[in-house]
Amino acid sequence: MTKQSLTGKRIAFLATDGFEQVELTKPWEAIKAAGAEVVLVSPKDGSIQGMNHDEKADTFEVDQNVASVSAEDFDGLVLPGGVANPDALRTCEDSVSFVRDFFKQHKPVAAICHGPWTLIEADVVRDRKVTSWPSLKTDLKNAGAQWVDEECVCDEGLVTSRNPDDLPAFCDKAIEEFAEGKHAEQSAG
Repeated sequence: MTKQSLTGKRIAFLATDGFEQVELTKPWEAIKAAGAEVVLVSPKDGSIQGMNHDEKADTFEVDQNVASVSAEDFDGLVLPGGVANPDALRTCEDSVSFVRDFFKQHKPVAAICHGPWTLIEADVVRDRKVTSWPSLKTDLKNAGAQWVDEECVCDEGLVTSRNPDDLPAFCDKAIEEFAEGKHAEQSAG
């Protein structure tokens, strides 16, 4: 497969305290290596706490507050998992609106593990084929999604994966979708 170039693209990573560190760092490194500018967006200023499962890992400096950015400023979005991270994001209206706007603008979005919780709150999974950490299966089905247990699922620019073991496929597919750009069928509920 030809290496995809993301030169000239800006990709937002939306996260807050409690994100699964490897689900942010591996896609970050891969997308940056493909040439994109990567931007850490959060509802919190300063730094946010990464996790290695249930143990504290590193902290990361936030580049921009979600209240001060727009999906128009970016070419794609990555939603890392971890349990606390998406649970907090889905209760933050600025974060939910930010996510929803990527779908309204037909831009690719990649969510892994518990990341789809925020997609449910944004009401953008109805009639879409997705995967996630297994405990989100019922939540996603109740939100109208078709949940499958597969390494990586792509539905019109929405890339989802289950867990850190899926990161190689998740990163490759996210880069492919970010390189492709807008998707006519990508839309918000």
